[in-house]
Formats: sequence, C-alpha cells, structure tokens
Amino acid sequence: MPDPALRYKVINIYKELLNLGKAYPLGYQYFQTRLHKAFSSQAGLRDQAEIEKAIERAEYVKKEVEALYD
Repeated sequence: MPDPALRYKVINIYKELLNLGKAYPLGYQYFQTRLHKAFSSQAGLRDQAEIEKAIERAEYVKKEVEALYD
C-alpha cells in the first residue's frame, strides 16, 4: 500500500463496518464473511486513486447499512 494514511483509512472503515454488522438482520457471521470477501478481493490494489475510490465505495456501503437500521 503506497501511503500509511490510506492503510489507516482502510482498516478504520473495515472496523466500522464490522461493528455495524453486529446488528445485521441476517446475522453477524453472514455480514462478516461477505465483508471479508469484499475487502480481500480489493487487497491487490496499489494505485492510490483506486484505493481512494474503494474507500469511497466502503463509505457508501456504511451509509446504506446505517440507513437500514434507522
């Protein structure tokens, strides 16, 4: 990963999503498995712009999950 700040952002959004998954209607295990698979599929990204774009997608997913709970 090119920038330690990006690494921190990725880890932070992953932890936030995991925390939101604790109350997911289909269960935490279902959510955790899907989240891990989604993040693992993007593990090979090296371009800073692509990593930023992936972080933005994760933020969007976070907002959608939060909206599910409201």
